[in-house]
Amino acid sequence: MPVNFLDAMGPQSQYPRSSRYHGTAVNTVTAPDGTLIPYLARRLLPDPAELSAVAQYTVAAGDRLDLIAFRFLGDPGQWWQVADANPAQDPRELTATPGAKIRITLPRGIAGSA
Repeated sequence: MPVNFLDAMGPQSQYPRSSRYHGTAVNTVTAPDGTLIPYLARRLLPDPAELSAVAQYTVAAGDRLDLIAFRFLGDPGQWWQVADANPAQDPRELTATPGAKIRITLPRGIAGSA
């Protein structure tokens, strides 16, 4: 039976394990009229140095994070995993310079050899 690495990720959540919001708390604020308004708590980014690297990729002209995520992780929607593994203010910076190197890592909470 195949191993699903996402099973090792955090507590139950209203978001699927593949979502960057899985395990993020939903808080509420009360509006002046008494209505409760739900909102997501702040999602703290992992320290990239604490993520287990599985590959290093050299950016080519025209690359996009969703295409890189599909190539290495099998799901273009996991582009945020690639962004989390590489420090940048804006994820688009990671593919802006051909020849730049970016890390591909296991998801947060998944142990592996660095």
